[in-house]
Amino acid sequence: MAGLTLLALATSQPARAQGRGRFQQGGARISQLDNAKIAFITSRLTLTQDQAQRFWPMYNEFVARRRELGRSARLLRRDADNPALSDAQLRDNFNQDFAIKQQQLNLEKDYFDKAQKVLTLRQVAQLYQAERDFTKEVLKRVAGQAEPPIGTGQ
Repeated sequence: MAGLTLLALATSQPARAQGRGRFQQGGARISQLDNAKIAFITSRLTLTQDQAQRFWPMYNEFVARRRELGRSARLLRRDADNPALSDAQLRDNFNQDFAIKQQQLNLEKDYFDKAQKVLTLRQVAQLYQAERDFTKEVLKRVAGQAEPPIGTGQ
């Protein structure tokens, strides 16, 4: 199921709608991708019902915060190419970028500590590997090199 969702997402044509419609379709695609990621991670981790109830809200909060920090970093990098920026403004951008990177590291450490309170250390390691594997699968599918469906473990 997750494989089909991801395959449909990866092979769909870019949205032709303008304005709000395009934004809403992009949001739907992110939602589809998030759902496929949840299914993929679920298939990799063997969570008890108690673990799942405690893990998913924590993980979703982490992903949202990580996404927010990533968006801030991308905006800074985009602005760095502006030839109208003074050296002082560029220096400020670099300092802000370093601060965001530190926030990302702090978030990772905090999440790691929280995850260990819900999951075993082995499950935490499996989670990190599942996230990397999911990203690799998405990139393969987008590039048209997909083999077996996501979640089959092959």
